[in-house]
Amino acid sequence: MSLLEQTIATIEPANWEIPQAAAKRINQVMEDDDLSLGGLRDLLLRYLSITGKRHPQAPEKCTIICCADHGVAAEGVSAYPPETTLQMTRNYLISQGAAANAFAKYCDSELLVVDLGIAADASDIPGLIDCHIADGTANIAEGPAMTRKQAILALETGIDLANQVMDKGFDCILPGEMGIANTTVSAAITAACCGRRAVETTGRGTNISDERLQKKIGIVQQSLDINQPDSSDGIDVLTKVGGFEFGAIAGMILGAAARHGTVILDGANTSAAALIAQAIAPDSIDYVMASHLSAEKSHQFALEKLDLLPLMDLDLKLGEACGSSLLVTMLEAVLSAWDVIDKLPQEPVETPFHQEFMRHTIPKITDKTFDFYLHTMQDLDYEALHNCQHRINNLAKPLNSLGYLEQIAAEIASIIGSDQPECGMERALLVFTGRQTNSLQAQLTAAFAQHAGADVTLAHLRDGLPPTAAFDFGREQAEYLSLTYPLLGLALTELDEDAPFGTAATEFATTLLNPDGSLRYQADEFLQKAPEAYQGAIGAIIGAIIAAAHNSSFILLDDEATEIIARYTELLCPEVRPYILHVQPALLQAGITLPGGIIATLGLNITEAALHMLNDMRTFADTKVSVSQDGPGANKQIP
Repeated sequence: MSLLEQTIATIEPANWEIPQAAAKRINQVMEDDDLSLGGLRDLLLRYLSITGKRHPQAPEKCTIICCADHGVAAEGVSAYPPETTLQMTRNYLISQGAAANAFAKYCDSELLVVDLGIAADASDIPGLIDCHIADGTANIAEGPAMTRKQAILALETGIDLANQVMDKGFDCILPGEMGIANTTVSAAITAACCGRRAVETTGRGTNISDERLQKKIGIVQQSLDINQPDSSDGIDVLTKVGGFEFGAIAGMILGAAARHGTVILDGANTSAAALIAQAIAPDSIDYVMASHLSAEKSHQFALEKLDLLPLMDLDLKLGEACGSSLLVTMLEAVLSAWDVIDKLPQEPVETPFHQEFMRHTIPKITDKTFDFYLHTMQDLDYEALHNCQHRINNLAKPLNSLGYLEQIAAEIASIIGSDQPECGMERALLVFTGRQTNSLQAQLTAAFAQHAGADVTLAHLRDGLPPTAAFDFGREQAEYLSLTYPLLGLALTELDEDAPFGTAATEFATTLLNPDGSLRYQADEFLQKAPEAYQGAIGAIIGAIIAAAHNSSFILLDDEATEIIARYTELLCPEVRPYILHVQPALLQAGITLPGGIIATLGLNITEAALHMLNDMRTFADTKVSVSQDGPGANKQIP
């Protein structure tokens, strides 16, 4: 029996007995509100099913970048020349300035780089794992990419790699890939496996021009017409329109599944590889997680066929385990929260918050107080913004390929006045609450905040005082914190400690939004239209946003209740808009209704990833990687 046959025979469906018990426990502790964790709950339960443990250790991560060339690159379907594959491989291991390096560092993952089929001599690259099958594939626009024997070899190479890293103690693989023209290949694989046409699955890849995109669509369709891959036979699809790195990643999925290990997919290319694994051994996908929805057109179709839901939409277009690095940090955070949930109430976790209480007296707030903040708002540093954006454009990657992460880094640069804001910036979470805070809420907030490295201030509001007093309290707390913390999360808890999670958000949405989600009222009247019980909390958040922006803090929003207040605050004071990061649903599509800073802390993790991108990646000039030859990057990237 071959390695491939043996591995397939070993794969069994994941065990859902423990996740079902965990779901029952979550429902019990959350008092029938077990869906408040949204997609994080599903992430947790899937991981428990993979590991077969009620309380697994945090995943031991290994990022594996598979490098190979594609004969179809000769058709001119990419913005970058074919030699970029070798150049980027050198970047991973010599310059160490690629996105894969930055994101592996961000999530504390081991990084391995493998030659599956680079069409050049790579023997002088230190640390490169030699699994060379051939000098690139054949041109799929003219015939099969490889022989069936080579396809099986690619799969077995991936299985062997999974076995090797798991033998070393790694149990979570973050696959990535490098190979010019590989989005052409993934478009063809996805079209074949999902029964789609080339025009539906072919995207811009390396940010190519309209003209080149039309050519690429034609090449993908030509490849499908000539090769006629059999969607029921994953090896045939790989043989006809695949690539060596796709086969290796599919093999890693099979190998990990056979040993109950986890594979977290990145974007369109790793998902196309998963389609091959699914066709070969459907149960292998039980051990796979999706991280984000990429901007590549094929990705949505692949995820639908795999029956996987991504938690993020960051407009990423780069396949170097960027999205999977972010997801694994979220997995670690929810594992910490699960430890809290399952141990309550016998073993409560300490909540080392700084506590602040609203005064009984009513401060004197006039229009002059409000006008002071509006008229003395700091100007953004547009020179720092320009310099930061220039650096981002010239990092060794396609233009705009890291989506919202690029925007976050540039916004922070303009706010703090630094061309290159550093990683590990001080961060805090300011949570407004009632006189008493739900114990479960407090301990979940503590778990997520600790994972994000955020100090927590719990600011207690008082009943019976006007919104202006709460405004002043919020202003005062944010004023103080923003002097020390350039990153500040803002959140509310349920003011009634016995209320189900999400109550405030539902009340706000019902009273302050139109059915289509738009704001119902003008900025100067919405506070009077809000439920009276929440007017103080609304005033506090408004005061905190304005004061934090005034002191040049980057503000990360929390649940829908905080989101709605912030949207009205932006109407009231448009100058605060550049200082605010809308986390859900703008970046996360997790459906989390749990308040108290959970979403804001996940936003802090995303922000940290953006700063790692900015600081740990290196430029085209530094790395000697070729710049774009087509599309908008051809005018902005400097060799």
